[in-house]
This record gives sequence, C-alpha cells and structure tokens, in this order.
Amino acid sequence: MLKLYNTSTRSVDEFTTIEPGKVRMYTCGPTVYNFAHIGNLRTYIFEDVLKRVLRRCGYDVNHVMNVTDVGHLVSDADDGEDKMVAGATREGKTVWQIAQFYWDAFRGDLARLNIVEPNTWCRATDHIAEQIDLVRGLEEKGYTYEIAGDGIYFDTSKLPDYGKLARLDLAGLQAGARVEMHVDKRQPTDFALWKFSPTDKQRLMEWDSPWGKGFPGWHVECSAMAIRHLGERLDIHCGGIDHVPVHHTNEIAQSECYLGHDWCNWWIHGEFLVLPKPKSEDGDADDTEDAFTKMAKSGEFLKLDLLAERGYDVLAYRYMCLTAHYRQQLVFTWEALDGAANAMKNLTKQVLDIKTRAEAEGKSGEPIESHITNFRAPIESHINKFREAVENDLNTPQALAAMWGALKDTDAPAGDVFATLLEMDKILGLGIAEMKQQALKISEQDIEQLIAYRMAARKDRDFAVSDMIRNDLLDDGIVLEDGPKGTTWRRA
Repeated sequence: MLKLYNTSTRSVDEFTTIEPGKVRMYTCGPTVYNFAHIGNLRTYIFEDVLKRVLRRCGYDVNHVMNVTDVGHLVSDADDGEDKMVAGATREGKTVWQIAQFYWDAFRGDLARLNIVEPNTWCRATDHIAEQIDLVRGLEEKGYTYEIAGDGIYFDTSKLPDYGKLARLDLAGLQAGARVEMHVDKRQPTDFALWKFSPTDKQRLMEWDSPWGKGFPGWHVECSAMAIRHLGERLDIHCGGIDHVPVHHTNEIAQSECYLGHDWCNWWIHGEFLVLPKPKSEDGDADDTEDAFTKMAKSGEFLKLDLLAERGYDVLAYRYMCLTAHYRQQLVFTWEALDGAANAMKNLTKQVLDIKTRAEAEGKSGEPIESHITNFRAPIESHINKFREAVENDLNTPQALAAMWGALKDTDAPAGDVFATLLEMDKILGLGIAEMKQQALKISEQDIEQLIAYRMAARKDRDFAVSDMIRNDLLDDGIVLEDGPKGTTWRRA
C-alpha cells in the first residue's frame, strides 16, 4: 500500500487517484536561462523516484513538465527583469537561442542522472493563448484588477482561503514581508497575471492580448498548461519546498477560481540541498540551523559538469541524494560526495562479482540476461523489505539498506541476487544492468613493463621507487600482489 506525504494535509496518507489505475502528475520544470545546479537536480531525482514507484505499483502515469521560457521575473515581487531576457543580454544571444540551449543542457543532465523524461514537455511560449484564456476567465469572474502601466493582477482578497497550502497568516502578513509591495497593489499577496510591455521600447518577448502588448506572469503558465494537458483535476503536483508559499499558493488560487472547484489532490515537495556556511573567524563551525544555506543563495553554483570534471561518476550524486529522505535537507560537501562515490565503486565491484558468479551458474555460453529471465527470480524477502521502504513515503535510505542486504545474501544463488538487484534498480536508477569493468588507463604491456622495473628496484633495495610504481599503478586502478612465484596484478 503506497503512502505519501501530502503538503495539503501535513500528513502521510494512503495514496488514491481520481481515476482508478491512472495518475495525472504535473511537475514544475526549469527556467531555461542558465544551467540547472545540483540543488535543482535533487528535486528532479526525487520526482523521478516518485514516478518510478507509482509505475511499479501498477499506475499508468501521465507526467507533464513545463519549461519556463518567458515571464519568470528576478523575484516574486512582480517586477524587475525577466530571467530569459537577462540570460539573452548576458550571452549576446536571442531569447529563443538561450531557451533552446539551456533546455537541451537540462535534458542532458536528466539523461546522465538516469531521470526518466516526462510524457509531455510544454513550453510557456507555446501556450500563450491558453494563458490569455485563463486570465480572461478570471477577469470575467471578477477576480482581477488593473494597475495602469503595469499589468493585470489577481485580487487575493476575493478568495477567503487564499494561502491554504502554505497556511499563510494573511492578517499578520505585512507588505514587504513576502514580496515587495507595488504602490498600487491592493494587498501584498496580489500577484501579476499579465504584465504590460513598456511604452518607450519593444521587449524581446511580447504578445498581443485583450489588454495590449505584454507577457504572462510566471504563475499563470503552470495552471494553464496543466489544465490543457491533464484536464481540470490533478492527482499530483510536485516541486521544491520553496514553491509552497508563493508559486504553488498562487497556482491554487488562480486555478480554483478559474475552474470553480478543487484542483489538485496531492501536493508533494522536496527539501533543499544545502551548503555549510564558511566557518567563523575563530575557526569554529556553527552547529545551528543557520549554519547552512540554499545553494541559490550561497554564491556557489555547482553544475553536474563540475562533478564530472572533478572525476566523479555523476550517478554518485544520484546515490548521495538517495541516502537522505526527500523531505529532509541534504547537506552537500565534497566529503559526502566522496562517500557516495566510494559506495558506488563498492556497489559496482560487488555487482560485477555477482554477475560473474551468476554467469557460471547459467548454462554454458548462455547470456546472463537470458538465464536470469528464464530460470531466476528476485528474492521475495529482500524485495518485500525494499517495497515496504519505497511505498512508505519514498524512504530511499531504507531502500538502499535493503539493496545492500540483498548483496550480503551469500546463501542465495547469485542469479537470484542479481535478479533482485535489477528489480530494485527499476526504482533506484543507479544503472546496475549497465555496470561494467572500467577500461584500463594503461595497456597490459605497460603494466608488465612497470612490474619488471619494480622488481629491478626491489632487487637493488630501492624501495622508494618500488613503492612509487605500486602507488602509481593503484591510482590507475591496478593492484599488485607479491607472492612466492612473483608479482601478479588485478583490477582494483
């Protein structure tokens, strides 16, 4: 029985759907003005695990993700520069070139992290008509007002339960506490649905509308596109925890006023990846909650490419994310990533060892995939522990523990263990089926030559040179073993 935490109820509840066997899921996608950083990518990893679990539970998941390529301003204050325009200005390209380049880069990051793409991508600029229709519908129902020279705004005072998702204290909310108050805003929580273009210059991205040339507010796109592609009711809407007080709160307000009924049953949010703040001048570490900061506010911008450039298998980052529950903050340090990388190396070594033993158990010359499929089956006791973990609000730390438990099962046939790991990896996404021995960085001939040099150095009692050769080979993944019959080598 699948149980998930619902931000709306603040509780872990048994998951149910609007239509039996089907899930309509919408997830907030990237604003494609720059690369995604690894904090962003943690959210997409958790959403990927959710989708994989839903599918393993037998649901047909229709997953839609937006691509924000217009309308996302530099703050939640409904003013400032559009991030897409800022990106185009920064790089001397058109906004369309910027959008395509960074969307392609984002999809590349998803592929490297084994994140399954959505069924439907929807770009905001491809759905301007739907966004205009939503704003017109809200206008006709009396939920909007106009600020001259600025835009069309949603009047949150018309909605008694505005802020219910975030449980905002509207009475105590002062102008500027959450968003900077425009001089003509009626309430600090009111937000832009459509922004007017300036009269003294042409914007890089603008469209005709019933209110004149302009562009949609950021929040409008998700409601309009979710309704367009998934219908008037959603099962699940996901995103980062930072979307709760503003973006998702505003989505709910405009969607439910436009539709006239409840919109989404399950709101599921992932916590931040955080960085430790620098130590104080006296060198002491701060052990309070204030000792950590969001990556977006830290000044550091860690891309997936940087991890690869430093020699990490990027799937080590996925493994690291799985070691923490998605609703807990995860502290990123290079030491923590080293630990995940070592765990992945150990996992690969054990998987390859089990695969070798499983092949020996199979019929002569028969590929492992064939004889496991035909003659082997996942071990039920391990699979039950694994399913219990992932179906309990996506408890990936316990799921990893179940995987390592299966690896330690020396009593079971290797083929059964390998089949168990493959089944678990349908959720974990660590690429167990594709794991293989790393190619040698140096040739076997060079290894033998270095062993000969080392033997000569040992004969001359030049142990410094002998140790240097051993260590250099170890850095290349080669372990030397000295025995009565001489020195042999093997892969690390």
